[in-house]
Amino acid sequence: MPLKEYREKRDFSKTGEPEGGEREAGRVGKVFVVQEHQASHHHFDLRFERGGVLVSFAVPKSIPEKPGEKKLAIRTEDHPLEYADFEGNIPEGEYGAGEVKIWDRGLYEPLEWNEDRIEVVMKGDRLSGRYVLIRFKKAGEKEWLLLKGKEG
Repeated sequence: MPLKEYREKRDFSKTGEPEGGEREAGRVGKVFVVQEHQASHHHFDLRFERGGVLVSFAVPKSIPEKPGEKKLAIRTEDHPLEYADFEGNIPEGEYGAGEVKIWDRGLYEPLEWNEDRIEVVMKGDRLSGRYVLIRFKKAGEKEWLLLKGKEG
């Protein structure tokens, strides 16, 4: 069950977050979304549609917008595809409590996707161009570096 961890962390009778249905696991989507999350710590959530779920990263500072700029990205649990449209308030006492707003969304083209490196070209309203996520093994299992790649 690809959304097991996501569902275990939430009480859907209390939160407006989508529970999500089971999707075709082999489907490779090309939607991305960045959600600004005013939780206990302000951060951005970067999500890529892949394999019937949104592969998700929390980015504590901001999304890099200049080539070579690097930011920490922390791999979080996969989210349901319906989460790409979610905006709203997660109630106090619930996992991720706080306001969620869509900051950017669009399509992406995967150039490379493996266990240690994800490279995509994003085409959104705010973000466009090449972005790279590189697993930061020295920092821990879920830590990655997110950087804006050079064009051309």
